[in-house]
Amino acid sequence: MTASLDTVRLDLGARSYDILVGDGVLSDAGERIAAVTKGRAPIVVTDANVAPLHLDSLNAAMIEAGIAPSPAIILPAGEKTKDFGHFQTLLDDILGRGIERSTVLLALGGGVIGDITGFAAASALRGIDFIQVPTTLLSQVDSSVGGKTGINSRHGKNLIGAFHQPRLVIADTATLDTLPKREVLAGYAEVVKYGLIRLPDFFTWLEGNGQRVVDGDSAARRHAVTTSCRAKADIVGVDERESGDRALLNLGHTFGHALEAATGFGQTLLHGEGVSIGMALAFDLSVALGLCPAEDARRARAHLASVGLPVRPTDIPGVAWNVDELIRSMAKDKKVSDGRITFILANGIGQAFTRRDVDADAVRAVLSESVTAA
Repeated sequence: MTASLDTVRLDLGARSYDILVGDGVLSDAGERIAAVTKGRAPIVVTDANVAPLHLDSLNAAMIEAGIAPSPAIILPAGEKTKDFGHFQTLLDDILGRGIERSTVLLALGGGVIGDITGFAAASALRGIDFIQVPTTLLSQVDSSVGGKTGINSRHGKNLIGAFHQPRLVIADTATLDTLPKREVLAGYAEVVKYGLIRLPDFFTWLEGNGQRVVDGDSAARRHAVTTSCRAKADIVGVDERESGDRALLNLGHTFGHALEAATGFGQTLLHGEGVSIGMALAFDLSVALGLCPAEDARRARAHLASVGLPVRPTDIPGVAWNVDELIRSMAKDKKVSDGRITFILANGIGQAFTRRDVDADAVRAVLSESVTAA
């Protein structure tokens, strides 16, 4: 039986593609994959956590469509896989298979797998096609859509990469049922982000239904993922390379990436948890600068906290935060221009904007208060 799905179109002219969202869409995705690969087997890249859960389903869908799957490349799970060493190993494995420009990669997994596979696709033979099959909430609503690919370096997160759009995104919300709650929550932070940057009605819906999304309600998850993908597609469609409104999608990320760097990009602080704290800090900074009503900042923080997300650095146990270190990390952010950090601030919920002339003392004050708050 064909799964019910929502189709979101990301319009980029000749490089446009569909984002398919639904419960169970992976099981009958073979024909759609075959249309991209012209019936040939893609090289599937996944990780050691995802492979036992979803690789068989993907292979079965391809076999049903007449594709004989090739052996998958299985990488270690976790953020530390997004480094030079694993990237080189991945490329060596891909190139060792005697690929051609018609070869297609398929990323089966979360944001780490999607990012490193997409960067490999952008690099191999100077660019080959790839398909995104995201299996985490964070990757379904954010990293799989929009063509940002890359790896981390010791200087910071996602500083090495390329804009390289996928040919197709298949977001099966049923795969979210296999995630630990902490991973679901980390992804949920990115869902809330869309409400905070430009969709106030969606944020209000989340205040009433967010717990259903977190708890696994199928209809609520599908609505949240589809709305998020549509919001991102609308932005990327007019600003693919982040010269304007796409920067709004980084709400909370300047603070969040600095927090992640301070904890070593590991399990101490997941990316979405860093974004959650970062969004709360961005609203605090907006209030401190006289730009945003304090009530809106309270609502944003209250909702994130209500579902179980951290909203202050002190919510992460066992970390001794250093404000100077955090500010140095922020100064290495990709959004720095002419030595100035670009902040995403807000006039209120759904009213985000970019600003580069933020007073450094205000940033320091907000950080200093946040790392000592009880």
